[in-house]
Amino acid sequence: MKNKEFNTLHVAVLSFSHFVHDIYTAIFPPLLPLIIEKLSLSLGQAGMLSTALQLPSVLNPFMGVFVDRKRLERWIVVLAPTMTAIPMSLIGAVNSYFMLLVLLFVAGTSVALYHVPTPVLIAQASGSKKGRGMSFYMTGGEAARALGPVIAVGLISVLSLETFYPVALLAIFTSILLYFTLPPLEKRENSKKQITIVSVFKETKHVLYPISGIIITRSFMHSSMGIFLPVFIERQTGNIYLAGAGLALYEAFGIAGVLCAGTLSDLIGRKKVLFSALFFAPVALILFIMTEGLAQIFMLAVSGFTIIAVTPVLLAIVQENAKGNPASANGLFMMVAFFSRGIVVMLVGFFGDIMGLEYTYITCAIIGFGALPFLIKLKE
Repeated sequence: MKNKEFNTLHVAVLSFSHFVHDIYTAIFPPLLPLIIEKLSLSLGQAGMLSTALQLPSVLNPFMGVFVDRKRLERWIVVLAPTMTAIPMSLIGAVNSYFMLLVLLFVAGTSVALYHVPTPVLIAQASGSKKGRGMSFYMTGGEAARALGPVIAVGLISVLSLETFYPVALLAIFTSILLYFTLPPLEKRENSKKQITIVSVFKETKHVLYPISGIIITRSFMHSSMGIFLPVFIERQTGNIYLAGAGLALYEAFGIAGVLCAGTLSDLIGRKKVLFSALFFAPVALILFIMTEGLAQIFMLAVSGFTIIAVTPVLLAIVQENAKGNPASANGLFMMVAFFSRGIVVMLVGFFGDIMGLEYTYITCAIIGFGALPFLIKLKE
């Protein structure tokens, strides 16, 4: 019989590893201007670097099937922080654009591998409180995105771009900690069955269909705020420092939302929490555009809290409905999130050029209401 108790130590260690792991990708954007200057890159070439880092995520479902077949969840989670940190710590030392692409592709592969099985181990360690576990796990990732740029600026002031490699030591320590902390894997109900993407899809399609709709419609708000919020604030105020502060406020309340949503969904139900977040998020975004002063700041905080809070609840639902092949199901979930985010960012930028960010944000909020019909179809 599976343990239904919440293992605080294992969840805490995995969440800490998520923070450490994602720090190494979060420090890339602040280092990019230095890399462009060093290698005399064009903006197009710089954009390809980001693509090389994200491209392996396309293979998430196949990675999930591989992990489920070989039962490699534990080893991948243990090794991935180090395997991500080593190439990311060397990006400033290479003098070849091609080698830089190779390093980022290797790091991106490790990133994709890490994020496929980690929610599986979180679910195992969380027992019946999967929402709470996913909240802690996602808090680690959101904190890394919020603090990554600050950490990068601090490190580069001490270490040069060419001697950035000592930063990998924290990831190596984290891998050692994971190795000695994580328990053996639980047995699977259908471990003798052949695992394919088709079989995983059939097992989870009753939740993947509505969840995909929620992800796509909600991504218009999530991507537009995460990417273009500093641009919007800078154009409104002419102050780049306020733009940075606005993004920091949005991310900080996003962390609070992530931390609360999953835990609350364990107590009152997943759909109730999702409905509250998916309804109030577009309302808050519209009011953020229409208000000024303290009211606008308050609405920005509410937007961050509600827009970002959705992910741990969706992860918990996926894991609860993919008991046979959880890594594969999570791979399908991540593939949908990856494609929707990449396409929506381009669409938001395109419409922002045509009609301005104010009307684009209102449009994104209206599209965000489209998540509610999909939520109705989602079975508890």
